[in-house]
Amino acid sequence: MDEIDSRLIGILRRDARTPLSVLASKAGVSRGTVSNRLRKLEADGVIAGYTLKLRPDSDQGGLRAWMGITVDGNQTRAVLASLLGEPSVEQLHDTNGRWDLLAEIRADSTADLSKVLERVRLIRGIAATETSILLATYR
Repeated sequence: MDEIDSRLIGILRRDARTPLSVLASKAGVSRGTVSNRLRKLEADGVIAGYTLKLRPDSDQGGLRAWMGITVDGNQTRAVLASLLGEPSVEQLHDTNGRWDLLAEIRADSTADLSKVLERVRLIRGIAATETSILLATYR
């Protein structure tokens, strides 16, 4: 990756729907160059896909929660594999500090959240968890 690739990625991070002509103009290259570079970044796996990002306060359905997870010993890979297979885990982060992992969980109700938490706590290799329900997002 060079400076042009980095510039294109930066623009797409702000708006993944930016037209090729705008990308070309902002990067100072031709549309063909942008198209070829994006195709190569996708083929190399640098760009894994394009997605939709909702404003946090726009989705009124269900609950969101954050779960801090302590992994027992060197079980991180196995725990990650299990958590990535849990449909209610929307995001999963490797962290330092008190928790080894931080999971963002989405559930339809408190009863559904309880079932998700129970499934997660039963994953072999998880030593401890702490969950906080998201009440409001300000930014």
